[in-house]
Amino acid sequence: MILTGCKNQNTTALHNHDESIHTHEQQNYFDSYILEDEQYGTKTVVTVKSDARVMETNALPNHQTGAFPNAGNPNAIQSQNLTYALPVNPKYIGEAQWVREPGVALNGIKFEPQTAEVVLCESGENYRVEAKQDLIDMGLDFNNAHVQPTGAYHYHGTPTSMIEAFDTGEDLVHVGFAKDGFAMYYSKSGVYKPSFRLYDENREGENCAYDRPGTHLDVPIQNSDPDGTFVSDWEYVEGLGDLDECNGTIIDGTYAYLVTDTYPYIPRCLMGEFEEERHGPPPGERPPGGERPQHDH
Repeated sequence: MILTGCKNQNTTALHNHDESIHTHEQQNYFDSYILEDEQYGTKTVVTVKSDARVMETNALPNHQTGAFPNAGNPNAIQSQNLTYALPVNPKYIGEAQWVREPGVALNGIKFEPQTAEVVLCESGENYRVEAKQDLIDMGLDFNNAHVQPTGAYHYHGTPTSMIEAFDTGEDLVHVGFAKDGFAMYYSKSGVYKPSFRLYDENREGENCAYDRPGTHLDVPIQNSDPDGTFVSDWEYVEGLGDLDECNGTIIDGTYAYLVTDTYPYIPRCLMGEFEEERHGPPPGERPPGGERPQHDH
């Protein structure tokens, strides 16, 4: 692997090929850098200009993945041709705005916590399915990731192998940047606690089912207990934990986001200015920090 910091040439890279893990020390990923890994085919080039952090990447992970296709995910990983332009000087506005792809990891893999899978009820309710649950096999690997039909590998939760690859020994591991430019971290000790909890009201919905080509699954919704299977099972309670509704907080005087092992896993909204095609909450779901959703009819 070749690691080059354009502004910091004192980079040390420790390679552990037996475990397929590359540990990076002293690399400043707030500067420009090149990350290439011949073993996995990774190529990510980041150029920091006066006002933009431009990432050009083939979106191939620099670590081991699960086997794809698999029983729950019929897609094979394929290289992409992606360019991200993120603010170098992010502007905090303090207004939570939902975002489908909140950020991108340092290795060029996107974070996309939610899914397109929905349980529909004849009585009108719909329930967006979480990626990490036991109802439907999403084919997630040990990195909480799987592959879209385009071949794009992406993270739905804690990117385990990526964190091991970028671990410098500190508790906080810098894992990426959000679309608004603020940094994203993972705490190995879990010191930052999210502020979400399960609703204590039973779900509603009659004759509910999940359907996709070749699959039909009847789902008993009426009077069932929220258990985290669906997005709407969760509610944000300000002050319950250390993090706000976008899983963010102030770290060393600067706002930042946390990837956590518990819900919401990856931020579902952003607190800074960013460019995104869609800004409102997805249909049938509550906005971050808002009331429980009114189900679409």
